[in-house]
Amino acid sequence: METEEKEKKSLNFIEQIVVKDLKDGKNDGRLQTRFPPEPNGYLHIGHAKAICMDFGVAEKFGGVCNLRFDDTNPQKEDTEYVEAIKEDIQWLGFKWGRIYHASDYFQQLYDFAVRLIKEGKAYIDEQTSEEIAQQKGTPTQAGTESPYRNRPIEENLQLFERMNSGEVPEGAMVLRAKIDMANPNMHFRDPIIYRIINKEHHRTGDRWKIYPMYDFAHGQSDYFEGVTHSICTLEFVPHRPLYDYFIDELKEGRDLDDHRPHQFEFNRLNLTYTVMSKRKLLALVQEKLVDGWDDPRMPTICGLRRRGYSPEAVRKFVDMIGYTKFDALNDYAMLEAAAREDLNQRAQRVSAVLNPVKLIITNYPEGQVEEMVALNNPENEADGTHIIRFSRELWMEREDFMENAPKKYFRMTPGGEVRLKNAYIVKCTGCKKAADGTIEEVYCEYDPQTKTGMEGANRKVKGTLHWVSADHCLPAEVRLYDRLFEVENPSADERDFRELLNKDSLQVLSNCYVEEYLADIQDCKYLQFQRIGYFTFDKSSTAGHLVFNRTVGLRDSWAKK
Repeated sequence: METEEKEKKSLNFIEQIVVKDLKDGKNDGRLQTRFPPEPNGYLHIGHAKAICMDFGVAEKFGGVCNLRFDDTNPQKEDTEYVEAIKEDIQWLGFKWGRIYHASDYFQQLYDFAVRLIKEGKAYIDEQTSEEIAQQKGTPTQAGTESPYRNRPIEENLQLFERMNSGEVPEGAMVLRAKIDMANPNMHFRDPIIYRIINKEHHRTGDRWKIYPMYDFAHGQSDYFEGVTHSICTLEFVPHRPLYDYFIDELKEGRDLDDHRPHQFEFNRLNLTYTVMSKRKLLALVQEKLVDGWDDPRMPTICGLRRRGYSPEAVRKFVDMIGYTKFDALNDYAMLEAAAREDLNQRAQRVSAVLNPVKLIITNYPEGQVEEMVALNNPENEADGTHIIRFSRELWMEREDFMENAPKKYFRMTPGGEVRLKNAYIVKCTGCKKAADGTIEEVYCEYDPQTKTGMEGANRKVKGTLHWVSADHCLPAEVRLYDRLFEVENPSADERDFRELLNKDSLQVLSNCYVEEYLADIQDCKYLQFQRIGYFTFDKSSTAGHLVFNRTVGLRDSWAKK
């Protein structure tokens, strides 16, 4: 009993519902979920949370999750989005049972609408959208009936047919369900269930001129497919009674008992310093404020992938924030923390210098080159080692040298000693400056008895610096990405979201150097530039022009800002 209680507590509330329903034999012990995206844009991290729930719960409890495209609005939908959605789901590590489309049911939904008209439960309304909105009333005031509410059934049938024949212009007529204009739930006040859209559909062509609304198509699609648990986000809570109403009408008086879909809701994923609105994300892309849907600053799944996040990191983040019945604003730093924890285990360690200054070892033999052994991943010895070449002239980070350093500065300063990683201990002897005071070269001497791995070479020094050999490195472009917006919650800000963009969200460094080993591992997805952060090859990177994107720094630097 104690073990059973512990297992129950480890389940989120949706999983607990599923376990109980399976135990009670509902739907004959079947578990079937669905992920129903509208193909009108690319999926973002908010969808990732829904994907993890819909597919994850089916996977965990022996059910099936199908993919259904909610393609009921041809004005915004495209096959490009369909393919991108499938790619993102697979990248996250999930597999669907079958692929469906709401358009598969256009004829069945049309026939259902005709039946509602014949039963006096739906009518054609010719009011404008503004008039309909006004006569619906308010949450505290009952609505007023449309002047077209009681038009004859035959007239409604003829007009509905004309709507679909192309004779009626967009916006001139809609089909509304006749329910209850005084219902305290505004969704019951004669909701619109069909509207005219004179645009070719990417699957059905010009067969239809009328298209069902989401509330009319969604529950019925679940019913047609045999969905048992229709899981969605909290904004659909007030829609649930209407979801059940149309299924009750669709079943034509038959007692479904426990053999019907039920809707359950969880909190959506809101993330600081970004937006989840598809409209705003589309505007960013169309206005070229970002470099496409997969810009590494975007919260899209393809953007996270291009930035260097692993699918495991995204799923880890979703697990960290959990599922509740209360909306919250999740800290972007949690997403980055999940990435660091994951990438620390899988990233290939390499050396890169982003802001270079020449380091000359004055007592090292000219022309001599040594091969130093570098661990590929200290977290996993099985990942092996690789060779990095050491010579008299190196590149080091400009920030790692200070001529007049404070007391607790443990990097390179005149008279001080540091270890060059995987190589020798060196003592700084001075520097060369340009007329404007800029450091041009740094000088040091090495101790040949301190080579890493040499017996007795472990003399303690307080600092270890990374480097690349000036004659054995490759030039590279490095892109440092940061938060897309400069305010914590841009969605709640009254200003235009374009005004809130972080002007420092991308810094391009074109004068960088990386060890030549990187030319041989361009298929490696996850890298750690030692002492700097986690990086990945950008899709634009070529053998002749290496380009890297920063995934996340080694530590959270935003909090300090």
